[in-house]
Amino acid sequence: MGDKLRVGIVGATGMVGQRFVSLLANHPWFEVVTVAASERSAGKTYAESVAGRWAMKTPIPEKIAKLKVLNASAVAEVAATVDFIFSAVDMKKDEIKALEETYAKAELPVVSNNSAHRWTEDVPMLLPELNDLHLQVLASQKKRLGTKTGFIVVKPNCSIQSYVPALHPLLDFGPKELVVCTYQAISGAGKTFETWPEMVDNVIPYIGGEEEKSEKEPLKVWGKVEGGKIIPAVKPAITAQCIRVPVTDGHMAAAFVSFEKKPSKEVILARWKEFKGKPQKLNLPSAPKQFIKYFEEDNRPQTKSERDIENGMGVTVGRLREDHIYDYKFVSLSHNTVRGAAGGAVLIAELLKAEGYLSRK
Repeated sequence: MGDKLRVGIVGATGMVGQRFVSLLANHPWFEVVTVAASERSAGKTYAESVAGRWAMKTPIPEKIAKLKVLNASAVAEVAATVDFIFSAVDMKKDEIKALEETYAKAELPVVSNNSAHRWTEDVPMLLPELNDLHLQVLASQKKRLGTKTGFIVVKPNCSIQSYVPALHPLLDFGPKELVVCTYQAISGAGKTFETWPEMVDNVIPYIGGEEEKSEKEPLKVWGKVEGGKIIPAVKPAITAQCIRVPVTDGHMAAAFVSFEKKPSKEVILARWKEFKGKPQKLNLPSAPKQFIKYFEEDNRPQTKSERDIENGMGVTVGRLREDHIYDYKFVSLSHNTVRGAAGGAVLIAELLKAEGYLSRK
């Protein structure tokens, strides 16, 4: 293992947990040494616990396959083995909130894929290229929790991670109104076509809770730290519709936006091409070299051909054009279980390590 940080995945048997296992198999900084899940999986090997439902294209990494699954609720047992954890548990929101705080109070940093703490005022909700400065609120969080090294950082909902990065380089033009419709893959529900045959040749125009998240979470990402908490932005006003479509992976968005000061198309394209966040500047292992890639073709980006761009960590945009009601409209795409879930959380952990928030015990 050398100097690698020891990682635990809590909620390792679900779709996002499996993605964590796959992404971390050969990570240069992190080594998975512990997997934890519900009581019904505890005591089995990881391979036994996911038998018949491993959903990744690559096989289970051999070392991780042999690990014994611990009970996710056995906080002290998990904490004794690792330097930090990724949380991807499937529980009621209040139970997740309590469990993650218990891990943090056990002096473990928690990087969470869950929504339970997204609106806790002193918990950063990071899209690492956009709001790394929100990490400064961790001092206040640790004071509240009474910890020295334990804390919680969360990633935003997968539905916002295609269109929010596209708008971020344009914030100085004052986006004031945003209408967005997301077309979301079935893996976002933890499903495959084998486990959800009703989705074949079908579209469902409702995903519980997604529209509220799509409308409100960008405002926290674009908020400011003040008085030891994150104050959400008040603009743009966002309205969203979220639709489940028969696609395995990849969330697409169709966005319409108006600005206080309308930029030219040439300026927008230049901003997208040139934009680099802290992960690119630090050359973090999972950071895409080109965070936002624009396609000139009218029929791009396409989910099947573009979702894996930059190892699934890039955001692709196309069809930027002026609109007769709003200033501009465009489509954008991101991989929902890589950039939008496990990969985004791994990038957060890399940023935390690079900034000195993660270390060996």
